[in-house]
Amino acid sequence: MSFCKRVSFVLILLYLLNSCLISSSSNGLSQIPSKFLTLAQRNDFFDWMVGIRRRIHENPELGYEEVETSKLVRAELEKMGVAFKYPVAVTGVIGYVGTGQPPFVALRADMDALPMQEMVEWEHKSKVPGKMHACGHDAHTTMLLGAAKLLKEHEDELQGTVVLVFQPAEEGGGGAKKIVEAGVLENVSAIFGLHVTNQLVLGQVSSREGPLLAGSGFFKAKISGKGGHAALPQHSIDPILAASNVIVSLQHLVSREADPLDSQVVTVAKFEGGGAFNVIPDSVTIGGTFRAFSTKSFMQLKKRIEQVITRQASVHMCNATVDFIEEEKPFFPPTVNDKELHKFFKNVSGDMLGTENYVEMQPLMGSEDFSFYQEAIPGHFSFVGMQNKAHSPMASPHSPFFEVNEELLPYGASLHASMATRYLLELKASTLTQSYKKDEL
Repeated sequence: MSFCKRVSFVLILLYLLNSCLISSSSNGLSQIPSKFLTLAQRNDFFDWMVGIRRRIHENPELGYEEVETSKLVRAELEKMGVAFKYPVAVTGVIGYVGTGQPPFVALRADMDALPMQEMVEWEHKSKVPGKMHACGHDAHTTMLLGAAKLLKEHEDELQGTVVLVFQPAEEGGGGAKKIVEAGVLENVSAIFGLHVTNQLVLGQVSSREGPLLAGSGFFKAKISGKGGHAALPQHSIDPILAASNVIVSLQHLVSREADPLDSQVVTVAKFEGGGAFNVIPDSVTIGGTFRAFSTKSFMQLKKRIEQVITRQASVHMCNATVDFIEEEKPFFPPTVNDKELHKFFKNVSGDMLGTENYVEMQPLMGSEDFSFYQEAIPGHFSFVGMQNKAHSPMASPHSPFFEVNEELLPYGASLHASMATRYLLELKASTLTQSYKKDEL
């Protein structure tokens, strides 16, 4: 290789690692997260995010119904001058910041709420009866909008394109699956997602390499017998008794059939039947969820759930039908973090918060449709703390008393922006290094 070519390569690499946000010092890359955090914590920026989060919280929308939420997202992106596609996956929005050219990296936030009544009394309580943002998706959407604003303000420094995924229907609807099927992530090299948690204090983050969250599925079953007077059970075929034995038998699938070292869960969370104290109903409906960390264990559970329900029902002279409602609630694969992306996440979060504020988490039996992205491209999912040490413990997600500590918003926004910016810079530098080595050979 000629001397001039070597010099050109060095100059290009130095430019990439020293533009705008990156200082000329050797630790320039490590300064990006802290600088983004400082920008996101400005009073005007913080107040803007709080306002958005509260508007979304007051008007919760269920999966594939996020019409007003999507409208708000699009309006904010337009104000920033961020290009976007809409609709994607019914109500989803896909934004683009950067050069418009490869490489591409994606950031994801979910937008949907839950069908439950908020019990927290405050000025910005849900205005929609029976609907509530009880899992922090209002905060997730706000943090991604915050990241979009930070990235747009420093668009000239991006060495590629950041794809902003505002996703519908995470709560059982499999919105991520529809996003993938829409083809909008075909050229994306990696995707990152964040989730708020009350299990970590403000300023802490948590994740792990490999299996993080379980795969999940849902089922419902109708057990039919013969109704009659409760005082004359001999003239009836009692579906309540049959269903009760079904529920007990389902618990044996984990306690007596699963390897104790292979975490699995079967939970019946719904039981409907009868409308009077003295009438045996004709039928009973039960429903629940099942979880596992491996596809093999998951499919075995599915098979055995159907067998147990139908055969236990027949023992009690009842008939049973089982529906895994895959069209309405598709099976979620396990959430498995990419090894290299996890190392990258630890580096970026460590530079922002200090390595002592990274908490290695154990696998959880909860599930996330972020796993559909990870089946298509390398992905990483993590949790951002919001518990205030000075206050009493916050309620867990899916509780009617769930709250968000809004002080976490700058942390999520800057972490998103930092991961995207650093990923593109490091990927570009790595590509140039590999090109240099090939030319040298």
